[in-house]
Formats: sequence, structure tokens, C-alpha cells
Amino acid sequence: MDFNVKKLASDAGVFFNRAVQFTEEKLGQAEKTELDAHLENLIARADCTKNWTEKIFRQTEILLQPNPSARIEEFFYEKLDKKIPLRTTNGELLGQYMLDAARDFGPGTPYGSTLIIVGDYQRRLGGAEREFLQTSAINFLTPLRNFLEGDWRTISKEKRLLENRRLDLDVCKARLKKAKLAEAKAAAAPDFQETRPRNYVLSASASAAEHELRVAQTEFDRQAEVTRLLLEGISSTHVNHLRCLHEFVEAQAVYYAQCHKHMQDLQKELRSANGDTVPNAFTMSPSTSAVSAGPSGLSSGPPAGASPPPRPPVSPSGLERSTLKIEEVQPPATGTRKAKVLYDYDAHDTSELSLMADELITVYTVPGMDPDWLMGERGNKKGKVPVTYLELLS
Repeated sequence: MDFNVKKLASDAGVFFNRAVQFTEEKLGQAEKTELDAHLENLIARADCTKNWTEKIFRQTEILLQPNPSARIEEFFYEKLDKKIPLRTTNGELLGQYMLDAARDFGPGTPYGSTLIIVGDYQRRLGGAEREFLQTSAINFLTPLRNFLEGDWRTISKEKRLLENRRLDLDVCKARLKKAKLAEAKAAAAPDFQETRPRNYVLSASASAAEHELRVAQTEFDRQAEVTRLLLEGISSTHVNHLRCLHEFVEAQAVYYAQCHKHMQDLQKELRSANGDTVPNAFTMSPSTSAVSAGPSGLSSGPPAGASPPPRPPVSPSGLERSTLKIEEVQPPATGTRKAKVLYDYDAHDTSELSLMADELITVYTVPGMDPDWLMGERGNKKGKVPVTYLELLS
């Protein structure tokens, strides 16, 4: 018990001396031992690496898991050293909802059958997202976390120890300086009765301070070397993080390529299921949208007194004139739509159909026709009609 009390008192004395030295340095009342330029650069580079690694790590966590509650849950599972339970992705959940809705609506209905197709692809997208999250967590997040919670903690510990050794060194320097000044002062003003005893005590004090300084200098140099070796390892950390970054980018590329392929396959399957084997002519051009859609995105008629748009130019290509014969054109089995005529239109030749404002006609596309025109039918009459004169109805 006596040993522990003495050690505690000694540690308290060392801590007090360090605190005094640190305070006097901040107030400019004490000299400070500066580290060599190389070591200072290594420390600055290590601090920069730590700060940016921490920011990149936190933001990547947010990217991969935007839900803060889920991130906190995963954090506790990791600290408790338990396996994180599998969590359903949003895409998988949406796909399951669509499949459940299709069963209620009836898989034989057009809406139900489409929900089944889309729901299946949403689940595939969710599965691809799950693989991306797992790969990124293993190949990118884990190495960054290991650096912050492992290597950096060791470096920080050695840096704090180096700072303590520097303070001890400066305390010894200040103590030796005071002893030298006292010895010089005593020599300048001798007391013939007590000169020998006083000089002997001051000389012994200066010798003890010099010994403490040598010991402190040795410990400081040793700790500086240890810290320098650890800080130089930051270069290998950068190399490792570079490799992890390449793997993260590769995982992203694979994930987005899978998503793109799934969406292309989904579009093809939807077109095949709807019998739309030609490009969708009802995807309106910007000019069409401006006429048939209001500010809210809902279809609306032309404003009162509005003049009709100009007649679309006829394609100079001879393909349509040579292959398109109005009398032989037949409406497709699927893909026809109703359209409301917005303005009067007079046919320019026998291949076109004259229109009257506010009447309803049936329109559809024909392969090889100019995209600014549709084939229109009214009763037993048919002919080309300009898209900009129509409001396509659902």
C-alpha cells in the first residue's frame, strides 16, 4: 500500500510539472522543444489521413444505409460481436407488395399480370442491391473501420506519449537552467562563512538536473523514433485504401450494370406482353406535350382563341410514299387509342384525313411513318393526321 501511495504521489507530481510546462508554453513564458521538420510533416499527413478517412467512412455508411436507426442497430450488433440479421431491401419489399397486389387483383387481368412482371424485376433489383451492400461493406467499409479503430488508435497513443516525453524533456531543461542560474549567482556573491556548503549543494543539484535531462532526452529520442516508424506506415495505409477504393468502384459498376440490364429486360418483357413490337408512337414529342398537357401534367384543351400549330413537314424520304398505301393500312390488334381533335385541319392530299375541332377519332402508328404523324380513322375514312392537332386520351 505504501508503494502505491508513493507511486501515485510521484505520478501526480509528474502530471503537475507537465501541466505547468504546457501552460507556460501557451503563455509564452517557457521554451518548447520543436520536433524535426520530417516528423512534423508525418504527423500533419497522418492527421489529414485520419480526418478524411473518417469523413469518407461516415458518408459511405450513409450512402449504403440511409436509415440512421438501422445504422445504430448494426453498430450495436458489431459491438456485441453478433451476426447482423438480414434486412429486406426496399426493392425486394416493393416487389413483394406488387406480387401480393397482383394476387388480389387477379393475375389474369392486364394490371395484375403486369404487376407480377414488374414485381419480379423489383425483387431482382433488390437482390442486386443486397449483393452490392454486402460487397461494399466487406471490401471498403471494413478496411476503413479497421484503420480508424486499430492503427489510428495506436498512432494516437504513441503521439500522446511523445508529447508527454517532450514536456518531461522541457521540464528538465527548465530545471537545469534554474540550477545553473542559482549556481552562477552564488559564485558571483560568495559568503565566506557558508560558501563551501552552498556551492556543494548547488553543484550537486545541477549535476542531478543534468542527469535527469540526459535520461529525458534519451526517452524522448526513443519515443520519437517509434512514432516516426508508425507514421511512415501511413503510406502503406494509402496503398491499401487505394486498392479498396478500386474494389468499391468495381462493385458499384457491377451493381449499376445489373440494374441497367434488369430494366432493359423489363421494358422488353412489358412491350412483348402488351403486343407493342414497334417503337411507341404515343411517346409524345416536346411539341406535342406542350399542346396536350397543362402545367399540372394533366391533359387540357387549347386556350380560347388559340391559333392551330403549323402543319408538320412531310418527310422528304420516299420510303413512306412508296410503302404506305392508305387503303391497305389495317389497324393493329392492340395499340390503338382515342384522340380528341383540338383544331380544324384540312387535308392537303388524299393520304391525309381532314379534322374538325372537338371530334373523337381513333389513332395508331404505322411502321415507316414520320413520328410527327399518326394514322387516324373516323368511321370508314382513314388517313394521316398531325400529332400536334390531337389530344391523346387514355
